Amino acid sequence: MSDLDEIRQKRMAELQAQQAAMQNQAQQQAVAQAQQQEAQRQMEAQKKQILNQIMTPEARARLANLKLTKPELVSQIEIQLIQSAQAGSLRGKVTDDQLKVLLRNIAGQKREIKITRK
Repeated sequence: MSDLDEIRQKRMAELQAQQAAMQNQAQQQAVAQAQQQEAQRQMEAQKKQILNQIMTPEARARLANLKLTKPELVSQIEIQLIQSAQAGSLRGKVTDDQLKVLLRNIAGQKREIKITRK
């Protein structure tokens, strides 16, 4: 019986070590995820601050409305505006009319697929 008890104790120790390792890994993943979320929040706050500086309130409102329907397009436009501002190619704040022109240009770049049957 003592051999059986030793085997049980060893197996129990192994299981406890595995469980401790899994808990440690889960904690590390949770910390990494929290850090990633915090970095994402900081980037979003920074992006919002830059956009507030380079856009008029009307243009920001248009972009916010558009974000509800086409978030990918808005993200692309935001990146383009921020890059333009950092490059120094923007003169003054981006107005609503300028944003409309930019939207038309970007929307016009997409290819239309036409299917013809013979």
